Amino acid sequence: MTDALTIRVGGSAVVTDLGRTRGSQFGLPVNGALDQYSARVANILVGNRSADPLIEIIALDLEFVTSVDILFAVTGATMSVFVNEVSQPQWEPVSARAGDVIALRDMSSGLRTYLAVHGSFDVPFLLGSCAPDTVVGFGTRLTSGTKLAVNQEVAPISNPYFDAALYNLHVQRPPLGDIVRIDITDGPDRADFGLTGGRLFAGPYTVGANSNHIGLRLSGALPERQSCGELLSRGVPVGAIEAPPGNELLVLHRGRGVTAGYPVLAVVTTTSLNLLAQVRPGQQLAFRRVEVARATELARIQRDSLAALNARVRNVFISLGAKNVINRNLIGTTRALL
Repeated sequence: MTDALTIRVGGSAVVTDLGRTRGSQFGLPVNGALDQYSARVANILVGNRSADPLIEIIALDLEFVTSVDILFAVTGATMSVFVNEVSQPQWEPVSARAGDVIALRDMSSGLRTYLAVHGSFDVPFLLGSCAPDTVVGFGTRLTSGTKLAVNQEVAPISNPYFDAALYNLHVQRPPLGDIVRIDITDGPDRADFGLTGGRLFAGPYTVGANSNHIGLRLSGALPERQSCGELLSRGVPVGAIEAPPGNELLVLHRGRGVTAGYPVLAVVTTTSLNLLAQVRPGQQLAFRRVEVARATELARIQRDSLAALNARVRNVFISLGAKNVINRNLIGTTRALL
Protein backbone atom coordinates (compact mmCIF):
# COMPACT_ATOMS: atom_id res chain seq x y z
CA MET A 1 0.00 0.00 0.00
CA THR A 2 1.27 3.45 -1.00
CA ASP A 3 0.24 7.01 -0.24
CA ALA A 4 -1.07 7.15 -3.78
CA LEU A 5 -3.45 10.13 -3.76
CA THR A 6 -2.44 13.54 -2.44
CA ILE A 7 -5.32 15.97 -2.11
CA ARG A 8 -4.71 19.49 -3.45
CA VAL A 9 -8.27 20.83 -3.18
CA GLY A 10 -10.51 19.07 -0.66
CA GLY A 11 -13.64 21.20 -0.80
CA SER A 12 -16.23 19.19 1.13
CA ALA A 13 -15.29 15.54 0.58
CA VAL A 14 -15.06 12.46 2.77
CA VAL A 15 -14.17 8.80 2.42
CA THR A 16 -17.27 6.70 3.02
CA ASP A 17 -18.95 3.42 2.08
CA LEU A 18 -22.49 2.04 2.21
CA GLY A 19 -22.75 2.55 5.98
CA ARG A 20 -23.00 0.47 9.14
CA THR A 21 -25.00 -2.71 9.41
CA ARG A 22 -24.48 -2.75 13.19
CA GLY A 23 -24.21 -0.15 15.92
CA SER A 24 -27.83 0.96 16.23
CA GLN A 25 -27.97 -0.62 19.69
CA PHE A 26 -25.36 1.97 20.71
CA GLY A 27 -27.37 4.82 19.15
CA LEU A 28 -25.18 5.09 16.04
CA PRO A 29 -26.96 5.93 12.77
CA VAL A 30 -26.16 3.91 9.65
CA ASN A 31 -24.59 6.91 7.84
CA GLY A 32 -22.67 6.07 4.64
CA ALA A 33 -23.19 7.33 1.08
CA LEU A 34 -26.54 9.08 0.82
CA ASP A 35 -26.90 8.15 -2.86
CA GLN A 36 -26.34 4.42 -2.47
CA TYR A 37 -27.05 3.68 -6.13
CA SER A 38 -24.38 6.04 -7.48
CA ALA A 39 -21.87 4.82 -4.89
CA ARG A 40 -22.48 1.18 -5.83
CA VAL A 41 -22.15 1.94 -9.55
CA ALA A 42 -18.87 3.80 -9.06
CA ASN A 43 -17.33 0.82 -7.26
CA ILE A 44 -18.69 -1.70 -9.77
CA LEU A 45 -17.23 0.29 -12.69
CA VAL A 46 -13.69 -0.07 -11.32
CA GLY A 47 -13.98 -3.70 -10.24
CA ASN A 48 -14.44 -3.13 -6.51
CA ARG A 49 -17.00 -4.66 -4.21
CA SER A 50 -19.99 -2.36 -4.11
CA ALA A 51 -19.53 -1.69 -0.38
CA ASP A 52 -15.84 -0.69 -0.62
CA PRO A 53 -14.70 2.75 0.58
CA LEU A 54 -14.89 5.58 -1.95
CA ILE A 55 -14.95 9.38 -1.97
CA GLU A 56 -18.18 11.34 -1.55
CA ILE A 57 -17.92 14.93 -2.83
CA ILE A 58 -20.58 17.40 -1.66
CA ALA A 59 -21.15 20.48 -3.82
CA LEU A 60 -17.54 21.72 -4.03
CA ASP A 61 -14.52 20.89 -6.22
CA LEU A 62 -11.95 18.14 -5.63
CA GLU A 63 -8.42 17.92 -7.02
CA PHE A 64 -5.64 15.43 -6.33
CA VAL A 65 -2.43 14.04 -7.80
CA THR A 66 -1.73 10.31 -7.97
CA SER A 67 1.70 8.78 -7.43
CA VAL A 68 0.69 5.42 -8.96
CA ASP A 69 -1.33 4.24 -11.96
CA ILE A 70 -5.02 4.06 -11.06
CA LEU A 71 -8.39 3.16 -12.55
CA PHE A 72 -11.19 5.43 -11.32
CA ALA A 73 -14.85 6.22 -12.03
CA VAL A 74 -17.03 9.22 -11.20
CA THR A 75 -20.83 8.96 -10.74
CA GLY A 76 -23.65 10.86 -9.05
CA ALA A 77 -24.09 14.61 -9.41
CA THR A 78 -22.84 16.07 -12.69
CA MET A 79 -19.32 17.54 -12.59
CA SER A 80 -16.60 18.34 -15.10
CA VAL A 81 -13.89 15.66 -14.79
CA PHE A 82 -10.33 16.26 -15.97
CA VAL A 83 -7.07 14.31 -16.11
CA ASN A 84 -4.24 16.80 -16.71
CA GLU A 85 -6.93 19.26 -17.93
CA VAL A 86 -8.20 16.78 -20.55
CA SER A 87 -11.95 16.23 -20.19
CA GLN A 88 -13.06 12.74 -19.13
CA PRO A 89 -16.52 11.10 -18.94
CA GLN A 90 -18.58 10.29 -15.89
CA TRP A 91 -20.25 6.90 -15.37
CA GLU A 92 -17.43 4.85 -16.94
CA PRO A 93 -13.92 3.74 -15.93
CA VAL A 94 -11.01 6.09 -16.60
CA SER A 95 -7.27 5.31 -16.42
CA ALA A 96 -4.72 7.73 -14.98
CA ARG A 97 -0.94 7.41 -14.80
CA ALA A 98 1.39 8.16 -11.92
CA GLY A 99 1.92 11.90 -11.71
CA ASP A 100 -1.43 12.79 -13.28
CA VAL A 101 -3.62 15.49 -11.76
CA ILE A 102 -7.32 14.56 -11.49
CA ALA A 103 -9.80 17.39 -10.98
CA LEU A 104 -13.57 17.44 -10.48
CA ARG A 105 -15.08 20.89 -10.89
CA ASP A 106 -18.28 22.88 -11.28
CA MET A 107 -21.06 20.62 -10.01
CA SER A 108 -23.99 21.58 -12.23
CA SER A 109 -26.84 19.31 -11.10
CA GLY A 110 -27.34 17.20 -8.02
CA LEU A 111 -25.48 17.58 -4.74
CA ARG A 112 -23.27 14.51 -4.22
CA THR A 113 -20.66 13.01 -6.56
CA TYR A 114 -18.84 9.72 -5.98
CA LEU A 115 -15.29 8.79 -6.99
CA ALA A 116 -14.15 5.18 -6.69
CA VAL A 117 -10.60 3.93 -7.31
CA HIS A 118 -9.80 0.31 -8.10
CA GLY A 119 -8.40 -1.36 -4.99
CA SER A 120 -10.19 1.16 -2.78
CA PHE A 121 -8.55 3.02 0.12
CA ASP A 122 -6.77 2.01 3.30
CA VAL A 123 -8.71 3.98 5.93
CA PRO A 124 -9.87 3.37 9.55
CA PHE A 125 -13.11 1.48 10.21
CA LEU A 126 -15.60 1.76 13.07
CA LEU A 127 -18.02 -1.15 13.64
CA GLY A 128 -17.31 -2.50 10.16
CA SER A 129 -17.63 0.78 8.23
CA CYS A 130 -15.48 3.79 7.35
CA ALA A 131 -18.57 6.05 7.11
CA PRO A 132 -18.02 9.32 8.99
CA ASP A 133 -20.01 9.97 12.15
CA THR A 134 -20.00 13.55 13.40
CA VAL A 135 -21.45 12.61 16.80
CA VAL A 136 -18.49 10.44 17.81
CA GLY A 137 -15.96 12.41 15.76
CA PHE A 138 -15.02 9.54 13.46
CA GLY A 139 -14.20 9.64 9.76
CA THR A 140 -11.70 10.56 7.05
CA ARG A 141 -12.27 14.08 5.72
CA LEU A 142 -10.22 15.30 2.79
CA THR A 143 -8.35 18.59 3.05
CA SER A 144 -5.34 20.04 1.24
CA GLY A 145 -2.38 17.76 1.93
CA THR A 146 -4.39 14.66 2.90
CA LYS A 147 -2.82 11.45 1.59
CA LEU A 148 -4.87 8.35 0.79
CA ALA A 149 -3.34 4.91 0.37
CA VAL A 150 -4.68 2.85 -2.55
CA ASN A 151 -4.60 -0.92 -2.15
CA GLN A 152 -3.70 -1.81 -5.75
CA GLU A 153 -2.18 -0.16 -8.81
CA VAL A 154 -3.78 -0.67 -12.24
CA ALA A 155 -1.78 -0.24 -15.44
CA PRO A 156 -3.57 1.96 -18.01
CA ILE A 157 -6.29 0.09 -19.90
CA SER A 158 -6.83 0.85 -23.58
CA ASN A 159 -8.95 -0.58 -26.39
CA PRO A 160 -6.72 -2.09 -29.10
CA TYR A 161 -9.56 -2.42 -31.61
CA PHE A 162 -9.74 0.32 -34.24
CA ASP A 163 -9.84 3.20 -31.74
CA ALA A 164 -13.41 2.26 -30.82
CA ALA A 165 -14.94 3.59 -27.64
CA LEU A 166 -13.36 1.87 -24.67
CA TYR A 167 -16.58 1.10 -22.84
CA ASN A 168 -20.24 0.66 -23.72
CA LEU A 169 -21.76 -0.32 -20.40
CA HIS A 170 -25.27 1.20 -20.67
CA VAL A 171 -25.29 2.49 -17.10
CA GLN A 172 -28.72 3.67 -15.95
CA ARG A 173 -28.37 7.24 -14.73
CA PRO A 174 -30.93 8.58 -12.24
CA PRO A 175 -33.00 11.60 -13.38
CA LEU A 176 -32.02 14.91 -11.80
CA GLY A 177 -34.75 17.28 -13.05
CA ASP A 178 -35.90 20.63 -11.73
CA ILE A 179 -38.67 18.98 -9.67
CA VAL A 180 -37.63 15.58 -8.32
CA ARG A 181 -40.37 12.94 -7.96
CA ILE A 182 -40.07 11.04 -4.69
CA ASP A 183 -41.97 7.79 -4.09
CA ILE A 184 -43.36 7.22 -0.60
CA THR A 185 -45.36 4.56 1.23
CA ASP A 186 -47.81 5.20 4.08
CA GLY A 187 -46.22 5.61 7.49
CA PRO A 188 -47.44 4.07 10.77
CA ASP A 189 -49.20 7.30 11.80
CA ARG A 190 -50.89 8.08 8.48
CA ALA A 191 -54.39 7.75 9.98
CA ASP A 192 -53.61 10.42 12.59
CA PHE A 193 -53.66 13.08 9.86
CA GLY A 194 -57.08 12.28 8.40
CA LEU A 195 -57.88 14.00 5.12
CA THR A 196 -55.05 16.52 5.59
CA GLY A 197 -52.57 13.74 4.83
CA GLY A 198 -53.47 14.21 1.16
CA ARG A 199 -51.70 17.57 1.22
CA LEU A 200 -48.46 15.69 0.70
CA PHE A 201 -49.47 15.25 -2.93
CA ALA A 202 -51.06 18.65 -3.53
CA GLY A 203 -47.98 20.50 -4.68
CA PRO A 204 -44.20 20.70 -4.60
CA TYR A 205 -42.14 21.20 -1.43
CA THR A 206 -39.04 23.35 -1.21
CA VAL A 207 -35.89 22.00 0.45
CA GLY A 208 -34.69 24.24 3.28
CA ALA A 209 -31.17 25.64 3.58
CA ASN A 210 -30.59 23.85 6.91
CA SER A 211 -31.01 20.38 5.36
CA ASN A 212 -28.11 17.93 5.70
CA HIS A 213 -27.23 14.21 5.88
CA ILE A 214 -29.39 13.86 8.99
CA GLY A 215 -32.55 15.05 7.27
CA LEU A 216 -34.20 17.44 4.84
CA ARG A 217 -36.48 20.22 6.03
CA LEU A 218 -39.33 20.93 3.63
CA SER A 219 -41.67 23.90 3.37
CA GLY A 220 -45.02 23.61 1.63
CA ALA A 221 -48.56 22.41 2.33
CA LEU A 222 -48.40 20.91 5.82
CA PRO A 223 -50.58 17.96 6.87
CA GLU A 224 -52.08 18.48 10.33
CA ARG A 225 -52.27 15.80 12.99
CA GLN A 226 -55.90 15.33 14.05
CA SER A 227 -55.19 13.45 17.28
CA CYS A 228 -53.42 14.99 20.27
CA GLY A 229 -52.19 11.94 22.16
CA GLU A 230 -48.55 11.81 23.22
CA LEU A 231 -46.17 9.65 21.17
CA LEU A 232 -43.41 7.73 22.94
CA SER A 233 -39.92 7.82 21.52
CA ARG A 234 -39.42 4.82 19.23
CA GLY A 235 -37.25 3.49 16.44
CA VAL A 236 -37.62 5.29 13.11
CA PRO A 237 -36.47 4.14 9.66
CA VAL A 238 -34.27 6.00 7.24
CA GLY A 239 -36.66 7.90 4.96
CA ALA A 240 -39.29 8.60 7.64
CA ILE A 241 -41.32 11.75 6.91
CA GLU A 242 -42.08 13.35 10.27
CA ALA A 243 -44.45 16.19 11.11
CA PRO A 244 -42.89 17.97 14.10
CA PRO A 245 -44.43 21.12 15.62
CA GLY A 246 -43.67 24.13 13.43
CA ASN A 247 -43.94 25.01 9.77
CA GLU A 248 -41.79 22.32 8.14
CA LEU A 249 -41.80 18.61 7.37
CA LEU A 250 -38.71 16.62 8.27
CA VAL A 251 -37.47 13.77 6.04
CA LEU A 252 -34.91 11.67 7.90
CA HIS A 253 -31.86 10.43 5.99
CA ARG A 254 -28.96 8.11 6.76
CA GLY A 255 -27.49 10.29 9.49
CA ARG A 256 -30.73 10.33 11.49
CA GLY A 257 -30.93 9.30 15.11
CA VAL A 258 -32.28 5.81 15.61
CA THR A 259 -35.23 6.97 17.76
CA ALA A 260 -37.68 9.89 17.64
CA GLY A 261 -41.07 10.88 19.03
CA TYR A 262 -42.75 12.73 16.17
CA PRO A 263 -45.59 11.20 14.11
CA VAL A 264 -44.39 9.44 10.95
CA LEU A 265 -46.74 10.32 8.12
CA ALA A 266 -44.94 8.42 5.33
CA VAL A 267 -41.66 6.70 4.44
CA VAL A 268 -39.51 7.37 1.36
CA THR A 269 -38.84 4.21 -0.68
CA THR A 270 -35.35 2.73 -0.95
CA THR A 271 -34.88 3.78 -4.58
CA SER A 272 -36.16 7.34 -4.02
CA LEU A 273 -33.77 7.84 -1.11
CA ASN A 274 -31.01 7.95 -3.75
CA LEU A 275 -32.80 10.78 -5.56
CA LEU A 276 -33.42 12.57 -2.27
CA ALA A 277 -29.65 12.61 -1.68
CA GLN A 278 -29.21 14.73 -4.82
CA VAL A 279 -31.79 17.44 -4.06
CA ARG A 280 -30.23 20.82 -3.34
CA PRO A 281 -31.41 23.44 -0.83
CA GLY A 282 -33.92 25.65 -2.60
CA GLN A 283 -34.87 22.92 -5.07
CA GLN A 284 -38.39 21.55 -5.24
CA LEU A 285 -39.62 17.98 -4.92
CA ALA A 286 -43.00 16.29 -5.22
CA PHE A 287 -44.26 13.15 -3.51
CA ARG A 288 -45.96 10.20 -5.18
CA ARG A 289 -47.68 7.45 -3.19
CA VAL A 290 -46.87 3.83 -4.03
CA GLU A 291 -47.86 0.56 -2.42
CA VAL A 292 -45.26 -1.39 -0.44
CA ALA A 293 -45.36 -4.17 -3.05
CA ARG A 294 -44.46 -1.66 -5.80
CA ALA A 295 -41.68 -0.16 -3.71
CA THR A 296 -40.26 -3.64 -3.17
CA GLU A 297 -40.47 -4.37 -6.89
CA LEU A 298 -38.61 -1.16 -7.78
CA ALA A 299 -35.86 -2.01 -5.30
CA ARG A 300 -35.54 -5.48 -6.82
CA ILE A 301 -35.37 -4.04 -10.36
CA GLN A 302 -32.57 -1.70 -9.31
CA ARG A 303 -30.72 -4.53 -7.58
CA ASP A 304 -30.99 -6.66 -10.73
CA SER A 305 -29.74 -3.79 -12.91
CA LEU A 306 -26.66 -3.49 -10.70
CA ALA A 307 -26.00 -7.22 -10.98
CA ALA A 308 -26.32 -6.99 -14.77
CA LEU A 309 -23.94 -4.01 -14.84
CA ASN A 310 -21.45 -6.01 -12.80
CA ALA A 311 -21.58 -8.80 -15.40
CA ARG A 312 -21.07 -6.33 -18.28
CA VAL A 313 -18.09 -4.73 -16.55
CA ARG A 314 -16.54 -8.13 -15.97
CA ASN A 315 -16.97 -9.08 -19.64
CA VAL A 316 -15.42 -5.79 -20.82
CA PHE A 317 -12.37 -6.20 -18.60
CA ILE A 318 -11.96 -9.81 -19.76
CA SER A 319 -12.11 -8.73 -23.41
CA LEU A 320 -9.47 -6.05 -22.78
CA GLY A 321 -7.20 -8.48 -20.96
CA ALA A 322 -7.41 -6.61 -17.67
CA LYS A 323 -7.28 -9.71 -15.49
CA ASN A 324 -5.65 -7.77 -12.64
CA VAL A 325 -8.93 -5.85 -12.32
CA ILE A 326 -11.34 -8.77 -12.38
CA ASN A 327 -9.35 -11.09 -10.16
CA ARG A 328 -9.50 -8.88 -7.09
CA ASN A 329 -13.10 -8.02 -6.51
CA LEU A 330 -15.55 -8.64 -9.32
CA ILE A 331 -16.04 -12.23 -8.25
CA GLY A 332 -18.57 -12.06 -5.45
CA THR A 333 -19.71 -8.50 -6.11
CA THR A 334 -23.23 -9.67 -6.96
CA ARG A 335 -23.59 -11.15 -3.49
CA ALA A 336 -22.73 -7.74 -2.00
CA LEU A 337 -25.66 -6.21 -3.89
CA LEU A 338 -28.23 -8.34 -2.11
